Amino acid sequence: MIIRLVKMQFKEDHKTDFVSLFNNKKEKIQNHDGCESVKLFNDIKDDSVFFTYSIWKSESHLNNYRNSEFFKETWTTTKSMFVDKAKAWSVKEAPLTSDIAIG
Repeated sequence: MIIRLVKMQFKEDHKTDFVSLFNNKKEKIQNHDGCESVKLFNDIKDDSVFFTYSIWKSESHLNNYRNSEFFKETWTTTKSMFVDKAKAWSVKEAPLTSDIAIG
């Protein structure tokens, strides 16, 4: 399982546009092969900052989505509303043991 976190900051006059876009695209994202869920969060101190949180069966499922025409079109529209470049992380749950090799 892969969790994808994306942090985006929007121009003041595009915040509601983005929320509408997300709501219109959410179901199609969730129905993409390998997507288990997708949620939208808003920063509690800066309402122009949003985070998407999506869960994918594997990194290859996420990459297939990111290479899809649907993603490319949606991302092009979304990027046009940004104040600054988005930041993204793909993470997995850390093992609950001290036997982790670091470095």
